[in-house]
Formats: sequence, C-alpha cells, structure tokens
Amino acid sequence: MAGNDRSPVTVIGLGLMGQALAAAFLRAGHPTTVWNRTPEKAADLVREGAVLAPTAAEAVTAGELVVVCLTTYDAMHEVLDPLDGALSGRVLANLTSGSSEQARETETWASERGAAYLDGAIMAVPAMIGGDEAVLFYSGSASAFEKHEATLRLLGGRTTYVGEDPGLAVLYDVALLGVMWGTLNSFVHGAALLKSAGIDATAFLPWATSWLDAVKLFATDYAGQIDAGDAEYPANDAKLSTHFASIEHLLHESETQGVSTELPAFVHALVKRALDKGHGDNSYAAMIELFQDPKAS
Repeated sequence: MAGNDRSPVTVIGLGLMGQALAAAFLRAGHPTTVWNRTPEKAADLVREGAVLAPTAAEAVTAGELVVVCLTTYDAMHEVLDPLDGALSGRVLANLTSGSSEQARETETWASERGAAYLDGAIMAVPAMIGGDEAVLFYSGSASAFEKHEATLRLLGGRTTYVGEDPGLAVLYDVALLGVMWGTLNSFVHGAALLKSAGIDATAFLPWATSWLDAVKLFATDYAGQIDAGDAEYPANDAKLSTHFASIEHLLHESETQGVSTELPAFVHALVKRALDKGHGDNSYAAMIELFQDPKAS
C-alpha cells in the first residue's frame, strides 16, 4: 500500500456525502480542492481549509486524485464531458450511485480521456465517513487503487478493493442492500406476528438478532456449497422440503393472526418451484439454481 503523502485531492459534488468526503481528507491534512454547482455548499469546508475552485476544470487539474460524488452518472457527465483533456493523467474515483453497466461504460469513457478509473460504492451515511465502520467498495484500475489506497482509506476503515471489473463495486453494493431489505422485511413481518399476540417488537428484537448468528452459520455452509458448483447441495442442517413445511406454518400463522401473507407467500412460491425442479433433498443453497435462471421465474 502506498504511503499517505498528503497529496492534493479534489472532490466534485458537495451534497451531504460529498461534504463528508472532503472533510475527511481535510482532517487528514490533504490539500483539498472542491467544486459544486452551488458554491455556497462549500462554505463550511472553505472555513476548514478547503480551496473552492471557480470552475470544474480548475478543480480537476488541482489534484491527481479526483473524487466525484454526484446524484447520477448523467450529472457526472454533464460536469466532466466538456473538460477536454483535463482528466488526462489523473485518477477518477467515481462514488456516484449507478449500475454496473454504467460503471463499465464510464471506465471506457475515462480511458479515452487518459484517466485511470475507479468505481466506488459507499455503504455508509455521511456521519460515518472517516470512521472505522464505514464500508466502501472500489473496483477498476488495480494500480490506481494501490497508489491511492492510503488516501481512500481515510474515508472508511472498511475500504475494500474487489477487483478490476469496474462493475463489481456496484454489484457488492446492491447484493448487500438485498440482504439488508430481506432481513428487515422478515424482522418487521415477525414483529407483526408477535404484535398480534400483544408482544412488543423490543421483546422480539434480542431473539431475532441472536437468531442471525445461527443464520450466519447456515450461510457459511451454503456459500461453500454454491462455490463448489457440483449441484449436490448436501442438507447438513435441513432438507429444502423441511424448510418448505416450516414456511407453510409461517404462511398459516400469518393468515390466522391477521398479518399480511404477501412475504411468506412469495417465499413459499419460490421454494415450491425449487421442489418441483427436484431439489427437495438438497439444502437451501439449491435455491441458487432458481436465482441464476431468470427463465424459471
């Protein structure tokens, strides 16, 4: 990892997240140039020592590492497309939310302008930036990440480079968000079930969170089975047919207690399709066969 030499950094885009990014660089002693369409948003950063560039072109040329955090990729292109050769020889670290397809297209676009490209995903709120628990994924140019790793790590202690395919950071991002929403939906549905019997969600919470420790063990086994790729999926904990019977209990209790059956009915239908494809004696990992085949839905 390259040493933190406090080299100049540029931040383009000063929404709440962009301001947090720039502030983290300033706290670490990096000369930081900022630019935003609405320059008033830079006021606090300027008081902390940032330099407000009058134009995007001047901001880009102020530092070798150019961090962009705008609302969309289209907004990024509106700002950077007119800059001609300003990006040449620089590293563009794009922390704008978008798709893996956009990330790959933007790497080509950046390369045509002589810039090395990193696409990033931030799994944190602005207040977490610079802290040990902030998660940021980067993908794209390995040499660019290695050169600026120490600087990029200032934004979050759990900064991780995931590969040269620039679309990988986005895929990690959305995959983890899917885990979050799946978990939260299940927790809230469970809370609704217990509320029907007068049990508070706060009483349910410690049991739900401790149960996640067991789920982590299941997931660890399933990850190995999925990566093995032999489609055997040994049922070391329970067969998929056993899971299906329990899902039917959840579906029945939801209906009986006057709680929406939409979520358990959806899971019931998914698992039923896996059973119909002959996976009844396999582990829950066999569900990967459905998710990898969109024609099966």
